[in-house]
Amino acid sequence: MNSAEIDTVPSPLVAHPADPATHVTVRGLCKSFAGQPLYTDFNLDLPRHRIVSIFGPNGCGKSTLMNMIAGLVPLDAGEILFDGKSLKDTRIGYVFQNYRDALFPWLSAWDNIAYPLRRQGMKAAEVRRRVEELVALFEIRFDLQRYPYELSGGQMQTVCIMRALAPRPEVMFLDEPFSALDFEMTLFIRAKLQEAHLATGVTMVIVSHDLEDAVFLADQILLLTRRPTRIAEIVPFSLPRPRTPEAVSDPEFVRVKAHTLAVFRREMNA
Repeated sequence: MNSAEIDTVPSPLVAHPADPATHVTVRGLCKSFAGQPLYTDFNLDLPRHRIVSIFGPNGCGKSTLMNMIAGLVPLDAGEILFDGKSLKDTRIGYVFQNYRDALFPWLSAWDNIAYPLRRQGMKAAEVRRRVEELVALFEIRFDLQRYPYELSGGQMQTVCIMRALAPRPEVMFLDEPFSALDFEMTLFIRAKLQEAHLATGVTMVIVSHDLEDAVFLADQILLLTRRPTRIAEIVPFSLPRPRTPEAVSDPEFVRVKAHTLAVFRREMNA
């Protein structure tokens, strides 16, 4: 094996042990498309009970990274563990960007939320109790017996998030959860995701193309470079929760957003 080949061998998990506070460990991740490398020997630790936003230039593979971690896109090489477990032994939730296609149109909103619970074999009374807990948490005012096509976009996205939370996931993935929402619904979903996080401590990973959304909910903003993609910087954001809409004028929010923008521009021009 020559030196060039040695440089491309993915690092084994034991070579880069995770911090004890880490929930998701990514080691030696490699992914190429049409022979062009996107990720090469990529390593990442995602912290437990925190919200991490993924942000970076177009085409850098934000959604691809999240989808590889979530098991929706296969790896070319590498290893991903959740508290030392494989994905098949980990309970996850996923909120897709296109909520209109994500919900089952032949099921009511209520039955969409209950679907993963029934798949687990949960008894009817337990299913009802869990759905009612989520209805109370999200303060639902619309009729959950309606079908998805009878709901507004914001209502459909709310149902998608409730369904993802229903089985009490260890890790929850959200792909552009605000991209198709009006401002009123964006504020509502921001608030409810914070309440869900405070109530459950679920680790969340959010992909966003909007800088304010990426910063607002995050404990950490994972900034990526252009491809072949590396970590440009991991920016911490410690503003206490719950963060209200007025948080966007808080000096710490303004500082973190400005710094994140500066890193983003640097990578755009690299």
